[in-house]
Amino acid sequence: MSPAPAVAVAGAGADETRRLAGEVARVLDECRASLAVHPRKLRELAALRSSSASGGRFLPAFCTALTPLFQILRRSPASDRVARFAAAFASASASAAGDGGDGFLEGFLRFLLAASAAAHRPARFRSCQIISEIIMQLPDDAEVSDDIWDEVIEGMKVRVQDKIHAIRVFAVRAVSRFAIDEDDGGIIDIFLEALEKEQNAEVRKMIILSLPPSNATLEAIIESTMDTNESVRKAAYSVLSTKFPLQSLSIKQRTTLLHRGLSDRSVPVNNECLKMLKDEWLVKHCGGDVIALLRLLDVETYESVGESVMGVLLKDGAVRVQDGHTIRQYFTTNPEADAEQVSSIKPMDAEVALYWKVMCRHLQAEAQVKGSEAATTTGTEAAVYASEASDKNDLLEGVLPSTVAEYVDLVKAHLSAGPNYHFASRQLLLLGGMLDFSDSMNRKVAGSFLYELLIRPLEHEVDEDGNQIAIGDGVSLGGDREWAKAVSELAKKVHASVGEFEMVIAIVVEELARPCRERTADFMQWMHCLAVTGLLLENTSTLRSLEGKAIEPPELLQSLLLPAAKQNHVDVQRAALRCLCLFGMLQNKPGTELVKQLRLSFINGPDLVSAMASKALIDLLTWHGPQVLDQAIGIEPDANDEKTQFAPVDISDLNDDDLNVGVLSILFSGFHKDDWEFSLEGDNHDNVPTILGEGFAKVLLLSENYASISSDLHPVILAQLVRLYFLEGTKELGRSITHFAPYIYLLLSCSTLTFFCLSRLKQCLSVFFMHYPSLSDKHKRCVSSAFVPLMRAMWPGIYGNAGGSGPVVSKRRKYAVQAARFMVQMVQTPLFSTESTDQATMSPESLPSSPSPSVDFDISEEGLAIRIAVEVANCQEKKSAPGKAYAVALCKVAVLLRFRQSEQKAIKCMRGLVSTLAASTSSDKELVKELAQMASRLKSLDECPEEELPQDQADAIFEKLGLDGGIKLDANPVVPPTPAPRSVRAAPTRRRARRAPSSSDDSEAEAEAEAESLDITSVSRVPATPSMTAARAQRASKTAALSKFTAAAPSDSEQDEQSDVTTDEDPSDEDSS
Repeated sequence: MSPAPAVAVAGAGADETRRLAGEVARVLDECRASLAVHPRKLRELAALRSSSASGGRFLPAFCTALTPLFQILRRSPASDRVARFAAAFASASASAAGDGGDGFLEGFLRFLLAASAAAHRPARFRSCQIISEIIMQLPDDAEVSDDIWDEVIEGMKVRVQDKIHAIRVFAVRAVSRFAIDEDDGGIIDIFLEALEKEQNAEVRKMIILSLPPSNATLEAIIESTMDTNESVRKAAYSVLSTKFPLQSLSIKQRTTLLHRGLSDRSVPVNNECLKMLKDEWLVKHCGGDVIALLRLLDVETYESVGESVMGVLLKDGAVRVQDGHTIRQYFTTNPEADAEQVSSIKPMDAEVALYWKVMCRHLQAEAQVKGSEAATTTGTEAAVYASEASDKNDLLEGVLPSTVAEYVDLVKAHLSAGPNYHFASRQLLLLGGMLDFSDSMNRKVAGSFLYELLIRPLEHEVDEDGNQIAIGDGVSLGGDREWAKAVSELAKKVHASVGEFEMVIAIVVEELARPCRERTADFMQWMHCLAVTGLLLENTSTLRSLEGKAIEPPELLQSLLLPAAKQNHVDVQRAALRCLCLFGMLQNKPGTELVKQLRLSFINGPDLVSAMASKALIDLLTWHGPQVLDQAIGIEPDANDEKTQFAPVDISDLNDDDLNVGVLSILFSGFHKDDWEFSLEGDNHDNVPTILGEGFAKVLLLSENYASISSDLHPVILAQLVRLYFLEGTKELGRSITHFAPYIYLLLSCSTLTFFCLSRLKQCLSVFFMHYPSLSDKHKRCVSSAFVPLMRAMWPGIYGNAGGSGPVVSKRRKYAVQAARFMVQMVQTPLFSTESTDQATMSPESLPSSPSPSVDFDISEEGLAIRIAVEVANCQEKKSAPGKAYAVALCKVAVLLRFRQSEQKAIKCMRGLVSTLAASTSSDKELVKELAQMASRLKSLDECPEEELPQDQADAIFEKLGLDGGIKLDANPVVPPTPAPRSVRAAPTRRRARRAPSSSDDSEAEAEAEAESLDITSVSRVPATPSMTAARAQRASKTAALSKFTAAAPSDSEQDEQSDVTTDEDPSDEDSS
């Protein structure tokens, strides 16, 4: 062919491509308006593709027409409709029914893959969006080569790590379809790794929805039910209900999911969990049988979860009482016997007993609600409510045993059936509150039954040596607090007259106390008697109600409780101390012997006894106040003595007769004892540091109620609590089990026992720290005052603190820095109260231009910054390596703090201290630069930067902050220059190139000017050597270049974060673009 015809053919082909591109562009433009036109436009575009002279020209034309979509910066509904149309057309073209053999889909995917690797953010976003839509809509019979799918998977794996979260969302969605069929699990591993590090909620949600069901993904999905975002939590429950059958979950996992979902504060999450529970678990897997569902939840171990499940199902109407199903069906009557005699009773399973307890409570509550509504309304509406209440009461009466005697026989049958039916017995015992005891015969039968329950010996086991071991907690009736609560509720229902309950229980206590007073009782009898005594004291409002009863309060204290506290058996001592605490709370003022015994048990008792004694002392201290307890042992308060520290007490060497130390000081000294131990026989949080941490947190939170505690002690207590929260996890775990850590990853190195024992304290202190600084300005002042003592106590190697090996010191420093930043966050927490206190945490930008001076700088960031500066200046050990590291750490915290323009005196004071900070940390050039920036900020906030703060006013500031030593302010508040690295050889001399100054260098030049004007050593300057000059010149040139680059063009990360790629805009935005 001659050249001329070839050129003509090429020109004709180009014209055809342009024509096709124009037609495709017209179709795409018409698809922007509505999704309703998409089916018709798909047929039109398919016809255009079929009618084209050559199928090879349609792909370039289609890509050319679609290219403007990749340049739109803002995401809009119109552009999303175009992307969905393009994906639908590409996926439809690959079906077996269509013309899928011309390679259109493969070519289009390669075009999209090239765009997904572009530097232009909208191009990456649109390509990933279209690829994900194609993969989701692609039919199963699509003809696509494996090579192109491999390229797609590899390209989307890269985009999963993209810095734009919207791109990551579509990349995850694109490869989710391949995660199930993958052999090596690479995609799943990428998902799990990304889920752990992902900060964006939408990406986490997409990962959760994309994870296939497997053992590797189950734990990650379950952990996502605790995500901070409710949409992620809802997605996790949706995936669990649709992808994981009930039988694939363990009992622990089922109960954990239900506990979290049903108690979630988000209504959508509650509804999703209820949907999983009702539609999937109850209906699909259990056939609507709620008893079968409860069997899968192990209600004996997870009783509260079982009650929650029954409650939500009853409220939703998914569970109702079936016809003929009552508690009476468990009675079997012998036809040969009398009609009133019951020959046998079939014991209930635990799930059935729980079912009937919750069902009867629900019916009773509904009847009461309907009755109340009937009483508050009139006319037909009242009649309707009354009829509904009557129906509920009739249904309840038909379910419960017909007589009190039958009910008693039912409970007795389960009690005699053995320990396996103890749970069912307790559930049935709680049904007694719904029976009618107005008849004297019913009360007599129930009273006799209660007497049997009260004198029923504690259950025990016998070990290999023949020793008796009590079953249960050792302090409650029946060894179970819930059982004791059920017995007390039934007893108060039966003996409802005034004083009758106390009289009946006191008779039983007097009977059980006889062998104890005669010293013939064994430890099981002592524990039984003390359990009933605790039941009596716990349900009595005042000791006056015990006067004139079978055993009166003085006799109870002298002949039973105090002797029991001196017994050798640990469980007897624990039960006695619990009763002493209850007895002391009923007294107007606790007695001398009672307080002495509790002090003695805390000091000299075994660890479990000390734990119970610490509980008792904390409860009495918060109930009566520490001053009352001290007066009980003869310590009178000194009005002129304002304590700033707790008395140093070593409780290991404290004598029994040493009564000069207050109760609060003794309890605080418990933090410093390192040999506390923990026993599996006690409660999972029966350890002294946990109890003391919770107790002192209550004291600080309610400090307004304890005026006798000096306010100077509050920072000491707070610092100890923060140390308990952070530092204790760094000690050697083999020494003691009382060492804590604030976060779960710190506890992974600990034993499982340690984690479960100390999680309660961690949770308690987390809630405390969240609310404490927000309640009052006094609390914030306490936080600010506690900062420096806390850092002194936590930093290793200074102020007498132990050092250690390199890794230990590094870890302890890390926790100290974490604690410092944590304290800064507490200082920055806004107050809940008045406007004046709310201004304490406002940023300088939010304040008016001419603010009025305030006097609350000591509770805000200004006061904390001055405290830090004075501490760095006065630190005696800052020349040592630990001291230098300590000063650097404090200065890094100081630069994080912000000053308000209203605090002019604090600003001037800090300006005079910045140079001192810089001189102490001159070896850290980055920190010196940050201090220079801080000095510039302070200078810009200073209304009169040329005026200095008089020393007497500075001393007044130091005095208000409680800084006795203070410091002399620097008259030249300028930051020293950044130290330059010394060169080993002289640099060749050459002329520096001059450049015109630019506006982007103003801030850097100002910082350099500040740095060059300070003389740290107050001596004449040393002339700069050629090497120093060259190094500084290179650094200045680099800084200027970076400043120019930053001012000229923002970084990709800034540009991407500021983009509106994920915002929904009006379609008109796209038109304008």
